[in-house]
Amino acid sequence: MSNPFAWLGAYGITPGMMQAFVVVMVLAVVLGVILDVMHKHSAQYFFEHTERMKKFATRQLSSSEKTGLLIQTILSEVLTSSEFHNPKRRIAHLLKMYGFVLFVLSTAVLIFFYGASQTAGIWPLLWRLGALMVMIGGWWFWLALRVDVSSEGHPWYRIVRADMFILSLLGTTTFGFLWSITNSAILFFLFVLSAVVLFGGVYWSKFGHMFFKPAAAYQKRVLMADGSREHLPPFYRRAEVLDQSTMDLVRDIPADQKFGLCIMKDEPKHY
Repeated sequence: MSNPFAWLGAYGITPGMMQAFVVVMVLAVVLGVILDVMHKHSAQYFFEHTERMKKFATRQLSSSEKTGLLIQTILSEVLTSSEFHNPKRRIAHLLKMYGFVLFVLSTAVLIFFYGASQTAGIWPLLWRLGALMVMIGGWWFWLALRVDVSSEGHPWYRIVRADMFILSLLGTTTFGFLWSITNSAILFFLFVLSAVVLFGGVYWSKFGHMFFKPAAAYQKRVLMADGSREHLPPFYRRAEVLDQSTMDLVRDIPADQKFGLCIMKDEPKHY
């Protein structure tokens, strides 16, 4: 229940310096996201794609319908990550997401409202709980659930640039949690270094994905609702034109005959 940031006075770090560091990290995230959008032309793509799909729409959505789709997106893709059909991957993602939110929120409260005070109510406990949630979900993902590990056979210790986000996230929470227990100067240095890479490296990492994902999910719902459907045919309706006897025949064919022997070789693990 003790506030770990109260120990920083021993290192000569004042509450004002801690607050300035947090502000710099926030500005780094904002700048990184802007540069990422400019580099990938994400906003331009969304605008042009939306305009291009309008001519294929079969109906005009009202403001209330768009609001409803926005609420569905928030409840489904954002808050519950329904796009993950693999339950293990979904649980790991939710642990990381809610743990990260709790960790960042608690950090801001402890630094800006309690500073060097040892007692800070329940917030130190929430800070450690958030770190633990990220560690459980993140290390589970890193060691077992990544596609290149679980499906492609690469070792868990293989690192590429795409791993920058998850490793800096795990470094920030893991080193921060261990530092809060041991008060080690080395662990504190690694904690700060990981945080700088996490929040300062948005342009080079997948951090900006958390802002892109809800927008993409909402756009997909709108395109499905207005009938434009990415200008693709409604394949999911093909089963409706089959008579019942044909559907029964297709359903009763063994998987190894329908898809070949390789379908029986191993349980599918891809996402």
